[in-house]
Amino acid sequence: MGWLDKIMGRGKQAAGEATDSPAMSEEGRHQEAAGAAEDRASQHEEMAQEEREREASERAQSDM
Repeated sequence: MGWLDKIMGRGKQAAGEATDSPAMSEEGRHQEAAGAAEDRASQHEEMAQEEREREASERAQSDM
Protein backbone atom coordinates (compact mmCIF):
# COMPACT_ATOMS: atom_id res chain seq x y z
CA MET A 1 0.00 0.00 0.00
CA GLY A 2 2.38 2.60 -1.24
CA TRP A 3 -0.24 5.34 -1.29
CA LEU A 4 -0.85 4.90 2.43
CA ASP A 5 2.87 5.15 3.20
CA LYS A 6 3.07 8.31 1.10
CA ILE A 7 0.17 9.91 3.00
CA MET A 8 1.50 8.85 6.40
CA GLY A 9 4.96 10.09 5.46
CA ARG A 10 3.62 13.49 4.52
CA GLY A 11 1.75 13.62 7.81
CA LYS A 12 4.91 12.82 9.73
CA GLN A 13 6.80 15.48 7.82
CA ALA A 14 4.18 18.07 8.69
CA ALA A 15 4.09 16.97 12.32
CA GLY A 16 7.88 17.09 12.49
CA GLU A 17 7.94 20.60 11.07
CA ALA A 18 5.14 21.75 13.40
CA THR A 19 6.90 20.36 16.47
CA ASP A 20 10.39 21.33 15.27
CA SER A 21 11.46 17.68 15.19
CA PRO A 22 13.96 17.10 12.37
CA ALA A 23 14.05 13.37 13.14
CA MET A 24 10.29 13.01 12.61
CA SER A 25 10.44 15.09 9.42
CA GLU A 26 13.26 12.90 8.10
CA GLU A 27 11.35 9.73 9.00
CA GLY A 28 8.35 11.09 7.11
CA ARG A 29 10.47 11.82 4.04
CA HIS A 30 11.84 8.29 4.09
CA GLN A 31 8.40 6.77 4.53
CA GLU A 32 7.00 8.83 1.66
CA ALA A 33 9.92 7.80 -0.58
CA ALA A 34 9.40 4.14 0.35
CA GLY A 35 5.71 4.42 -0.57
CA ALA A 36 6.56 5.97 -3.92
CA ALA A 37 9.08 3.20 -4.60
CA GLU A 38 6.48 0.58 -3.72
CA ASP A 39 4.03 2.16 -6.17
CA ARG A 40 6.66 2.16 -8.93
CA ALA A 41 7.56 -1.47 -8.23
CA SER A 42 3.90 -2.44 -8.43
CA GLN A 43 3.51 -0.65 -11.76
CA HIS A 44 6.57 -2.39 -13.17
CA GLU A 45 5.33 -5.77 -11.97
CA GLU A 46 2.00 -5.14 -13.74
CA MET A 47 3.86 -4.24 -16.93
CA ALA A 48 5.98 -7.39 -16.66
CA GLN A 49 2.89 -9.55 -16.14
CA GLU A 50 1.23 -8.01 -19.21
CA GLU A 51 4.36 -8.74 -21.24
CA ARG A 52 4.44 -12.35 -20.02
CA GLU A 53 0.80 -12.78 -20.98
CA ARG A 54 1.39 -11.22 -24.41
CA GLU A 55 4.36 -13.51 -25.03
CA ALA A 56 2.36 -16.57 -23.98
CA SER A 57 -0.45 -15.58 -26.33
CA GLU A 58 1.94 -15.13 -29.23
CA ARG A 59 3.51 -18.53 -28.55
CA ALA A 60 0.11 -20.18 -28.44
CA GLN A 61 -0.82 -18.62 -31.78
CA SER A 62 2.45 -19.64 -33.43
CA ASP A 63 2.07 -23.24 -32.23
CA MET A 64 -1.19 -23.61 -34.17
